[in-house]
Amino acid sequence: MTEKCRCGDHHAWAAPNPQDRPAAPRQPLLTTTLAREDHLEDAGRLDPTDRVTCRTHRRWLHDCVASPVHTNPAIGYRWCRRCDHQALVAVDELAGEVTIRCGLCGAVPRSRANQELIELCRRSLALARSGRFPEAAAA
Repeated sequence: MTEKCRCGDHHAWAAPNPQDRPAAPRQPLLTTTLAREDHLEDAGRLDPTDRVTCRTHRRWLHDCVASPVHTNPAIGYRWCRRCDHQALVAVDELAGEVTIRCGLCGAVPRSRANQELIELCRRSLALARSGRFPEAAAA
């Protein structure tokens, strides 16, 4: 399903990209974190918006947060309420920084939802880094 927003671009709101390949089999920490979060969410002990992994893409959140699937105007994730337009996410894995900017006006949409999303992505980055470089995490 697609809708048309004021910018004139088509945005895929509902469906993940079928070309996405799950990264979990190659990353044991990701696999266990996905399973734990799935279990907690199914048991009602974890809100879906508090995950550091993505149930849809089976990846770390920071790896797929730029997907249109992660835009939610109702909650405010990746959304500029001023422009009524989706915000774009940039993840700098080396610096560990996550930024969100409106795709239309270029402003940083400051909302609780976007701040939480940035923090979740930072946690996701830290966990992914510790899984790739366990000796650095122990130091």
